[in-house]
Amino acid sequence: MSWEKMIFGENMPDKDDPKYKERYEREVAAGRKAARLLRLDKAAGGVQRFACKHPRWFLAIVFGIVLTCLGHNIYRMVAVYQIRQTEERMTATEHQEQLLKQRHKTHDDNRQD
Repeated sequence: MSWEKMIFGENMPDKDDPKYKERYEREVAAGRKAARLLRLDKAAGGVQRFACKHPRWFLAIVFGIVLTCLGHNIYRMVAVYQIRQTEERMTATEHQEQLLKQRHKTHDDNRQD
């Protein structure tokens, strides 16, 4: 394999291209078989039925999940930013070393000789 192919990859094959048609059909069949075994097809069907019957509830649930994830990410960014302001600046490696030293120090204090 040439370096160019490793870096840039191959051109995306068309599903109707006779050169790749058999490979495409095998991959699709394998994907469908895996979905049947994992029952993803039935789960997707159930979700789709719920979405068709209750579109507003479905959208509320989906956007609720998205907004919850966004809020959690913002909360974590603020928490990390506030920690950085209270402590002196240090790299992640230095921070881990400091935590390890603290952990070893507490273990040494708890020893009974």
